[in-house]
Amino acid sequence: MKCARIIGRVFSTRQYKTLEGKRLLLIQPLRWEDGRPSGDPIVAADAAGTGSSEFVYWVASREAAVAFPDLPPVDAAILGIIEGHQVKDFRGAA
Repeated sequence: MKCARIIGRVFSTRQYKTLEGKRLLLIQPLRWEDGRPSGDPIVAADAAGTGSSEFVYWVASREAAVAFPDLPPVDAAILGIIEGHQVKDFRGAA
């Protein structure tokens, strides 16, 4: 899984029939270590009901397609909202 920040929403006048009613969001992939941007923004289908500017986790490729079994294959899917995370060693020095 990867982390990202929601930076926008994608609107379309015409879309594939099974995409109707599904939200497409513009996300900025981030690095887990420091939260800095990692690559270009991408469009992801929202499976978690996320909101504006939320910190989320997402998957790509085959895992994204599995998140929406009734949709045509999608390249990226948002699966959840991140409340917090810890990257550094949390056990302390032994």
